[in-house]
Amino acid sequence: MTLEAFLDETPGEVRGVISRDGRCERLLIHRDSDIAAHRLGAQSIGRIEAIDSGLNGAFVDLGTGRSAYMPPGKGSVGRVGEIIQVAVTAEPRSGKGPTVKRLGAGEGPPRLIRPGPDVRAVLAQWAPGIQVQRGLVAIQASLDAEEEALADAVVLADLGLDLAVQRTRALVAVDIDHARLPGRDAARGKDQANRAGLAQAARLIRLKGWGGLVVVDVVGGGRDGEALLAAARTAFGGDPQTARQIAYGPVSRFGTLQIAMPWQFTPIEERLNDPDGRPWLQTRVIAIVRALHRALLSDTATPRHLARCCPQEAELAAPLVARLGPRANVVADSDVLPGRALIGVP
Repeated sequence: MTLEAFLDETPGEVRGVISRDGRCERLLIHRDSDIAAHRLGAQSIGRIEAIDSGLNGAFVDLGTGRSAYMPPGKGSVGRVGEIIQVAVTAEPRSGKGPTVKRLGAGEGPPRLIRPGPDVRAVLAQWAPGIQVQRGLVAIQASLDAEEEALADAVVLADLGLDLAVQRTRALVAVDIDHARLPGRDAARGKDQANRAGLAQAARLIRLKGWGGLVVVDVVGGGRDGEALLAAARTAFGGDPQTARQIAYGPVSRFGTLQIAMPWQFTPIEERLNDPDGRPWLQTRVIAIVRALHRALLSDTATPRHLARCCPQEAELAAPLVARLGPRANVVADSDVLPGRALIGVP
């Protein structure tokens, strides 16, 4: 097993990537514009501003303009107006604020008291003892991870495996499909496809930053439920930080397996794209800066490199491009369409 870690430090955004045996496992994105109090692991002083009697949870003011949700613990969630110390257990997603847990009593106004771990620290947790790679190779790794994180399907031709992983409002749906290969035992091929499909589904769900209820439609109607459960535990339970929080249901007579996973990170597609799947303006701007950074690292002899983009993108990109040094330049050009920046030399 080959484990690699990459750190892409582009002005405006830092990305961390974990790759295992040449396949992207994790992609973490932190932007300068992020609200630090909403990142996973951040600790804040908050004030309980409302109690949800139906869920027995509470909404907590962190001083950020967006309430956090605190689910019920072993005891009472507290009372309205109470000042408490909390930690973020799940980042915002789908229009929801962060989820927090109570750490104890607090005092003073709502505020951040300890930021969550940065990308470098998280990489050290995910790949302890692995040397982190930077520069061009890290930029390419982050682009590869982004492309795969936004994809819905994986095909492994050598196993006859066609895997679809899609997120709906209620759950994550995984469909494992198998095409019988000539000269191979059909039953054994289905078993291999299920094991490989579960492993790849778990990898993609981690890469995308998803959680919640996962429903897997396996090949062959789930004829060996115990073996499938064992394969699912191996595939999804590899992270010791979340393994104990994952619950597995039995394989149903319809050949489906249910897995409940904790949410932790803002999903990658929400980080990068709007609800219609189009890149946010900030995503387009940082992509311009990353492309220019890549050009600078690829060609160190040319004295100047230029990004030509639409005026709105150029205005936002200019201060980030300036951080790349005097060899980097950005020019506003009304003839360039949004998201179609041109990278070259003057």
